[in-house]
Amino acid sequence: MSNKQPIGFFDSGVGGTSVWKEVVQLLPHENTIYLADSAHAPYGRKPKEEITQLCIKNTEYLLSRGCKLIAVPCNTATTNSIAYLREHYDVPFIGIEPAIKPAALNSKTGKIGILATQGTLTSELFNKTQKAFTKDVNTIEIVGTGIVELIEAGKKDAEEMRDLLVGITEPFMISGIDYLVLGCSHYPYIKDMLQELLPSKVKIIDSGAAVARQTLHILKEFNLLNAQKEMGSHELYSNHNPKVLDVLTQEIDSRKVSYLDF
Repeated sequence: MSNKQPIGFFDSGVGGTSVWKEVVQLLPHENTIYLADSAHAPYGRKPKEEITQLCIKNTEYLLSRGCKLIAVPCNTATTNSIAYLREHYDVPFIGIEPAIKPAALNSKTGKIGILATQGTLTSELFNKTQKAFTKDVNTIEIVGTGIVELIEAGKKDAEEMRDLLVGITEPFMISGIDYLVLGCSHYPYIKDMLQELLPSKVKIIDSGAAVARQTLHILKEFNLLNAQKEMGSHELYSNHNPKVLDVLTQEIDSRKVSYLDF
């Protein structure tokens, strides 16, 4: 396998670009291919079997394009299906999980909030992670119903989003959390709005930087780092609305955004 082959990414829509950007910034010489499966977003409300089938479809397309590693910056896909993918395909996979551990370890109030999709919060992997790190911490878990749909519609900054988040953040306000864990790759796009609505003492954390560091680690471990001196090129595809994908990634150079029926 050539080290110049791309890193593949897939997510249930445009949200995973928040993680993709972290990887591109840390590894600027790597080539990438990103699949935004917006036509089937959100994954968080689907049964596990359907999620896995969508992950298989996305994986096989990326493998057909010669990807040397596949990152899954989708909490729902990771928590429900990454074990299957690792068992059935030979390339390394990088998953993503909510950053529960650092929130629990650093909380001063002993109360942390977790904002995620239903598919993530009810998954076996999430529950295992939560039990391992929150024995002495109270967790307030809220399903972010409607957030993904608004981001996919290009309304991350709309008043409609603010109105939605006012209701969603109320339980966090009442409970007195000091950390909010974002458990969906779409949610970093509303981080600023969440921070405005929550008390200033609340620290909001996500897993994007951790995924980038793990990607670097795995590339080194498998001797797959791209040694080219030129900057990487990036192909991004959406099967629903490429315009939203284009707007969210416009600060990254050498990228091409296209529609792809997959």
